[in-house]
Amino acid sequence: MSRRHRRDPRETHAPDEVFSEMLLAARELLAVSSPLDAELMVSDMVGAWWGRRLRRGDAEQVLGEGLVDYAAKAGSPAALTLLIALAYLGTARQAAKAEGAALALIERDVARPRWADRLGAVKPTGCYVSRDAYGDQDTVVCTFGYRGADSGEDRHALVMVVDYNMRGIARDAWVSSHVDKLLEQARAEAEANPMLRFEEIEPQQARALLESAMKATAEYGDRKTAAPVSDSYSAYHAFARSRIKALPPGRKRPAPLHSEAPYSRDRRAMLAAEFLSSDAAEHLSDPSAASRCADHIIDYGCDQDFGRPLRVSPTKCETFLLDWLPRKVMLSPAEQEAVPYVLSAWARFTAPRTGLSEEGLRATLDGIWEATARFPETYRDPTTFGLDRGLVERLLPDGDLSALARRVFAFPFLQGEHGEVKLDLLNPADEGDRRILLEIDHAGEPGRFDRDEHLAWHEEIAARLWEGDPPQLWEAAQRLLDLGHDRHEVLHVLIEIAERIGDDPEELATALDDIADIPDEPPL
Repeated sequence: MSRRHRRDPRETHAPDEVFSEMLLAARELLAVSSPLDAELMVSDMVGAWWGRRLRRGDAEQVLGEGLVDYAAKAGSPAALTLLIALAYLGTARQAAKAEGAALALIERDVARPRWADRLGAVKPTGCYVSRDAYGDQDTVVCTFGYRGADSGEDRHALVMVVDYNMRGIARDAWVSSHVDKLLEQARAEAEANPMLRFEEIEPQQARALLESAMKATAEYGDRKTAAPVSDSYSAYHAFARSRIKALPPGRKRPAPLHSEAPYSRDRRAMLAAEFLSSDAAEHLSDPSAASRCADHIIDYGCDQDFGRPLRVSPTKCETFLLDWLPRKVMLSPAEQEAVPYVLSAWARFTAPRTGLSEEGLRATLDGIWEATARFPETYRDPTTFGLDRGLVERLLPDGDLSALARRVFAFPFLQGEHGEVKLDLLNPADEGDRRILLEIDHAGEPGRFDRDEHLAWHEEIAARLWEGDPPQLWEAAQRLLDLGHDRHEVLHVLIEIAERIGDDPEELATALDDIADIPDEPPL
């Protein structure tokens, strides 16, 4: 099935129109000669809605299960073939519905292709992993053959790239039918490149690793930040999910390269002290700034890189400088100036400990200096926008730069005076001071009969915005602001939702999702 049949379900507000086109395209399934071709075609088809968000519900339920129902009603040979494929490739709910619908059509003697009984009947024949010496990523290769098939017939390999610089997501996936050539090439590349290692792993390990990676992909980011996967990932997602299930379970996810025991706060502090007293750090001119930068580097490695603070690579260092720091950390001017130098010293300090080669260290240092040239433009110090540094520090006592906007929204009155109250002295992180700030925010409502209860709800929402819990709260607030509501109206909408939902976090997140998904204009 060519990609021209992959209609984006967002292009229409009538799912049946999408399903009709998919069923028409499914006629091509009747002409294919192998179950592998059929599985890849259907995986490509259902990949059209992978990762999509719908206001009316989960895409896999609304569109995936909707397609099953539509095919069941159609009752044609193409519909039966599609149902047989979805019984193997679909989610658990889709598979159960598709299997029941397919059996009903089979009992009615609807024709089906000869290969239908072999669809999904595969066995693993080998699992391998190619690792780079930095520990940036694993390329996992799992080979399969159809049960009862002649040797080599429809033999194929699923290849998936696990990216540890992106929280361990499955970043890419594809399928190759040239298994021997693929494995020979991987072995040859590892033999020729000392920065690569290729080895066989147990199928149980491969399953645990890939299941974890696909879960990380599904959970990555938020509605505004989709997982940075390849263009082809969606087309192979269903196929990959089904093949992973064909691997035997029973093992924990293998640890990434250079993994260590968990770092406690004390162990992190000891590591920082050891670094700062090392020869690698002796040229750093500002010990105080260097110490704080070292803490950020160690925290990033422990919290964002699977507990691997000692690991360095060109990509990891670039991600730290140009992505994580600008989003998450409030740096002082001295720290902004020092951090590239501290990061370079850190690379020199850790390379001997992880066994990183001279070639790898040189490439890492080159990568740091290339990123350093872009760092001043990428790191946008909020004080350069006119915000007082003292104000920013009061709003970010934890240094979490990503929290600035939502905390300013929650507490907009933090400077000047209100009567005899000096706002500059109030701490929005303190519960007592928060109450005073919210009372000032409501100074125009002195006679409100439910004032205490109303302020209590404002305290609840303000505290949640401060912590970012749940993240959907701020997303919903931003959407309402975009639609033209003023700040107080937005807060009252959030209060109404929280009061109506109560203590159920999942229902609260769902209700807030509905707000954040409101389109600019109502659908036609």
